[in-house]
Amino acid sequence: MRVIEAFRSEAARLAEVLAGLAEPDFTRPTPCPPWTVRELAAHVGTGAGRVVGMLAAPAPPRAEVDAARYFGPAKFTPDTDAARIDMARTEGAGFGSGRELAEDFARTWRAAYAASVAAPPGRVVRTRHGDPMTLEEFLVTRVVELGVHGLDLATALDREPWLTEPAGELIAGLLTGAAGPAGAGLAEELGWDRLTLVAKATGRQPLTTPERAEVDRRGVRWLAFG
Repeated sequence: MRVIEAFRSEAARLAEVLAGLAEPDFTRPTPCPPWTVRELAAHVGTGAGRVVGMLAAPAPPRAEVDAARYFGPAKFTPDTDAARIDMARTEGAGFGSGRELAEDFARTWRAAYAASVAAPPGRVVRTRHGDPMTLEEFLVTRVVELGVHGLDLATALDREPWLTEPAGELIAGLLTGAAGPAGAGLAEELGWDRLTLVAKATGRQPLTTPERAEVDRRGVRWLAFG
């Protein structure tokens, strides 16, 4: 599946970045307060690792949610956000060093990739939120997490974004598809490349006044992200 390779590409790139960090880098603040680089990386690693446990569990009878519907306001209520923040801080603190975290992430994504490759076509899984989804659609959400939070980590580390081509293509396609007819041709009209589209649509880059006017004129509604 194309999405499995996008997952592999983006996860491997993030693993490479994490492995090259100095210990003080893991304490840097991120654009996702109150998380540090250590805590945000732990959050992303936990999300990627969910694939293994989901595939080990019994398959639901049918899928009811796709990737676009997975990202909805219900996932970002104050209570849900607070629990997500606390969990990542606890997980980050559980590693003795940034190197241990980086090594754990490398093992985690490889296990998730191997389990995904071995899964039968059309396999249905159940998310921790209770959503029954195909593995393919759930992996789309993992690529979004890896790619979008990769932008956050790049900002925290004062680096150029490393969004890989397969992941960028997949995320941009999800965003424009979810925006529907109102989003058709928007990126081209505003002169956005793929990286800019992902950053603008997820709130990682602010819209300029003309961009905001065009988005409002079209009635574009982006997916909800934390």
